[in-house]
Formats: sequence, structure tokens, C-alpha cells
Amino acid sequence: MNTHNPVLLLVDDDSRVRDLVARVARGAGFEVLACAGGREALVEMESRAVDVAVVDLQMPEVGGLEVLRAIRDRLPSCHVVLMTGYPTIDSAVEAVKLGAMDYLTKPLDLKRLGGLLSVAREEAQRRERLMAAEGDVARELEFCGMIGRSAIMQEMFSLIRRLAPHVRAVLISGETGTGKELAARALHRLGPRSRRAFAIINCAAVVETLFESELFGHVKGAFTGATESKAGLFERADGGTVFLDEVGELPLTVQAKLLRVLETGETQRVGSLEGRRVDVHVIAATNHDLKAEVVAGRFRTDLYYRLNVVELNLPPLRDRREDIPYLTAAFVRDCARRLRKRVAGLTAGAEQMLLSARWEGNVRELRNVVERACILAERELLTERDLGAALQLGSEVAEAAAPGQEGAVSLLSAPAGSLAALEVEQIIRVLKKVDGNKKAAAEALGLSRRALYRRLERHKLTGLVKSRKPSGPVH
Repeated sequence: MNTHNPVLLLVDDDSRVRDLVARVARGAGFEVLACAGGREALVEMESRAVDVAVVDLQMPEVGGLEVLRAIRDRLPSCHVVLMTGYPTIDSAVEAVKLGAMDYLTKPLDLKRLGGLLSVAREEAQRRERLMAAEGDVARELEFCGMIGRSAIMQEMFSLIRRLAPHVRAVLISGETGTGKELAARALHRLGPRSRRAFAIINCAAVVETLFESELFGHVKGAFTGATESKAGLFERADGGTVFLDEVGELPLTVQAKLLRVLETGETQRVGSLEGRRVDVHVIAATNHDLKAEVVAGRFRTDLYYRLNVVELNLPPLRDRREDIPYLTAAFVRDCARRLRKRVAGLTAGAEQMLLSARWEGNVRELRNVVERACILAERELLTERDLGAALQLGSEVAEAAAPGQEGAVSLLSAPAGSLAALEVEQIIRVLKKVDGNKKAAAEALGLSRRALYRRLERHKLTGLVKSRKPSGPVH
């Protein structure tokens, strides 16, 4: 494994001290960034990830404690050693309170300094080995595009392997972003129809009046604009698999016709009296509680039981947090390759942020956060600062737009430069990038379409999305 030398930031206005410490640090295997003052050090930290900092306490303009505070704020995992020729108990106590690794007096005890640097170097190299190992484990753990070392995901992978050769109908449930389409593709890929068609329809993205045409096809002249006959999804997938994503969005009238196809194996094009035999396996996915939808009268009981021959319930990311380091390693590796950037992993503090985040958008949100951080990163390691804004965007927008929340503050009225204003800027930027397409914007932000639209309505941003005018037959 190729390892990089850890980076030491050296800050002292005395050139003799800088030369002495630099020699010791380079001998201990560090790359040294030497700065003659605190202001220069603050600028250097903006562009480089630093593993250790050795900082003089008393310097003109920006002193050592101010540098220490900046490091704790920007690079919490960085070890800091303060040094001074004028030691006092108060300064030592303050340094420890601010999180300094140690406090050295001048003239420096080079043996003690060397020991501190050895400990810090070993920890930095251990961290790099751990990141490489997590990347290797992620490759070993990958199952049809999904990654999971946790017991709950290993059992899920085992269940998919056992079911794939036999089932004709499967219902996959789980929150948005948990990987339902990947699970559907795995069932198809490991089943007997892996070489046949895998046809997908997102039921939440189809104009209601066109559902029948999309699923079952139509004949020429069946409705205004039907200038030629068209095969529906079930015909095109004959012999293969149909994946009905967000099946809970199907209108009741279409649910009845879908049930007939599943029971008889016969589909009928809009405008035709002739039935057509099809042989398809059906996988449906939903982020709704379909049992509750049945009770509410929005989903047919008979269709629910026809689809739910076997149910796979994908766990939310909060229930499998031990998988986050491996998912992150895989996403960083993929982003670095696609973006052609030298991003090797995360600092320890950054990884801890990911482990403790709420992840309401689950694996999709994690992937989006990591990708945004990689795009913006100027260092080899993603830091807490790289990840913080993206993580807070997801959590605070969700809180502000929660249904029924009283007194939610409009993001548009937030002070310029605040996190809330940055959140609005992010939403607007994404909508403009995808030309107002709600589905694409929701995917980019790691949200469901419904969740995104609730946010747009609450914060008066609906004018930025395209409206889709119904067309075709009305049934």
C-alpha cells in the first residue's frame, strides 16, 4: 500500500526555531509546512489538510492560542503542540482546555518533541491504513451494487439470493433512498430471467391520464395524438421483469387493470378489444405503508396481496450505521475516479460526523453529500468543514419544512450568509441545473418528490418547477 507522509504545520516567528523543528519533523517522516506567523498559518489551513501543528504561543498579530482555536474549529482531528519561551500556568491551562496535545517550553526538549511527533505520525498512518482497508472491504462486501457488512444487510443479501430463482412477485418496501431499485435489479440479475428485459416505470412520474398507455400500450387513433400503435411496458418486458417503482402512486382505476394482468397474464392496449398474453415477473417498490393505504381506501386489498407474495423491507441507514464507513469509502473511490481528483478519504472527525448524522434520505443522501464534498474538496482528505454545510442542509431544510410544524421560518427571509440562506441557494441552484425538473431535483437533493414539493410550497419556490400538463385519453 502506498502511504503519504503526514503533514505538519509549523508556526513560529523565529526562523532558528523553525529550522530546528523542521529538521526534527522531517526526520520523523513528516512533510513540513513552515509559516512565519499566525496569519500565514490561517491561510495555509484553507488549502491543506494538516495532521499535526507545532505552534508558538506568543507571536505578533495572531497568537498561538488564536491559531489553536482556528485549528479546533476547522480541523478538529489535527493534533496541536504549543511551544513558548515564557511559560505560565494560565497559558498552559488554557492550551489544554482548547485541546492542545502538549505544551512545550523553550529551549525545546527535542527528545520529547520527537516522541510526540512519533505518536502523531503513527496515528496518521494508522488512519490511512484504515481508510485503505475500508475501501478494500467495501469492494469485498459489494452485492449487486449494494454494500453492507451489518448483520441486517448480510441477511438481506442472503434472502435475495434464496428468493431470486423462484419468486414471480415481490414487494420491496423501505424509506426513500434505501436502495429499492438496486434490490429489484439484484432479484432480476440472480433469477432465471437475467438475460431478458428489465423494464422500469416510476409510477410517481407518470401523468395520471397516461398510466394505461404506458403500462398496457395503445392502438393508433385511440386518443388524440395517438398517431401510431404503441406497445406498453408489459408487452416490451414479455419474458422478463417489470419493476413498478413507487407503486403506491397508482390510481385506483389503473390498480384494477394491473390486478387483471397479474391474475390472467393478459394485457389489453387502450382502444383495442384484443387481449395479448404476456409472461412477466413483477417487482413493486414503495416508500409508503401499503397496509395503511389499503385501510384508507387508496390501495386495493386484492392487489396488495397479489404483489406481496414476498416482501423485502430494506432498513434505513440509521439502523445499519456500521455500514457507513464502507459505503463512504466506496463513494469516495467512485467520485475520485470520475472527477479525476486525488481524494483519498476522510479525516477522523469527518467520518464521525457521518456516523452521527440523521440520514433521513438514507444511502442516497449519504452518496450525494460525499459527492458534493468531493466536488468542492481542495485536499486529499475530506474534512469536517467540507461535510458540515451539506449535512446541515439536509437536516435543517427537513426540520423547517416538516408537515404541520408551527412557526417554521421561511428560508427566503433568512439573513444573507446564514446557513438557511445557503440552503435556499442550494435548492434554487439544483432546480436551475435540472431546468425545473422536480424528479431530477429531488434525486440530486436526496429527497422524495413529495418531500421536495412540500419544501417548495412552504418556502414559495414552486414557481421554479415545471408544470406538466395532462395529455392523452381520460379514463
